[in-house]
Amino acid sequence: MHQPWRPANHVAWLCQAPQLLDSPQTFALADYLPEDWRSRLAGWEAKPDTRPASLTEPANPRLGYYFERLYECVVTQLMGWTLLAKNLQVRDAAGRTLGELDFVLRNPRTGAVEHHEIAVKFYLGYGGKGCNTLWYGPNSHDRLDVKAHRLLDHQSRQGERPETRALLAELGIDGPVVPRVFMPGYLFYPAAQKVDLPDFVPRDHLRGHWLYHQDTLSVDTRHWVPLHKPHWMGPWSQAERPDEAVSAEALASVEEQYRPRLFAALAQAPGSGLWQETARTFVVPSRWPDRMRDQS
Repeated sequence: MHQPWRPANHVAWLCQAPQLLDSPQTFALADYLPEDWRSRLAGWEAKPDTRPASLTEPANPRLGYYFERLYECVVTQLMGWTLLAKNLQVRDAAGRTLGELDFVLRNPRTGAVEHHEIAVKFYLGYGGKGCNTLWYGPNSHDRLDVKAHRLLDHQSRQGERPETRALLAELGIDGPVVPRVFMPGYLFYPAAQKVDLPDFVPRDHLRGHWLYHQDTLSVDTRHWVPLHKPHWMGPWSQAERPDEAVSAEALASVEEQYRPRLFAALAQAPGSGLWQETARTFVVPSRWPDRMRDQS
């Protein structure tokens, strides 16, 4: 199924999506959005020639890079912050890379220089037998607790390094740098297991469910559609009725290719007639997450 690129919709999702990480460093983006941000997005959607350059380029198939581009659009074009540096590589005296700063920005409201580390993430809760819940990425190589720890204790603290301070000074950026993190996304709950949430996860987070492929045989999937990146940033809607053959083929590929797939369940809205997302489900192959790790 062809899924049209909808940059303004993705920007709107970014502006409103709850985060997966609540800490003193969490950046409350919504507090800085101008009152007219929705009308400005609607204008970009209606008149593509008025869009910022970052919304005219094709979507990068790697979701992290695309998300980074959208974030830059929001903070610079919608919020009017000054971008001082982006993807700034920090190296030691021997030239070895110590880290990278996603964004260095000046907050016009406070005048402070801020270092923003960002990510968009999707995690599936897995308890196993007699185990505490671990929240894995679909390929099971990434984990929520590990990512949160790295964001807060490593990535966002790069600005404290003397090498970073010296590099920023070379760019004419002096004084303290305020660390911020921004990580929206979804958590997917298992259908038949009780799971625990880490204390740092806000309770208003976006959520879905996950199923093993064999368990979808007892589920009505006729109105499901597979979601392709960058449309993991929801919600999804479409004018045409979901194609059952496309859904069946995508479901079969989960086991055939041993690859998790994300699906949206759609229902037709009475007024507009649009088919709109009502829920989303990750379908994973048998022996997930263990075999996924074994294949790495």
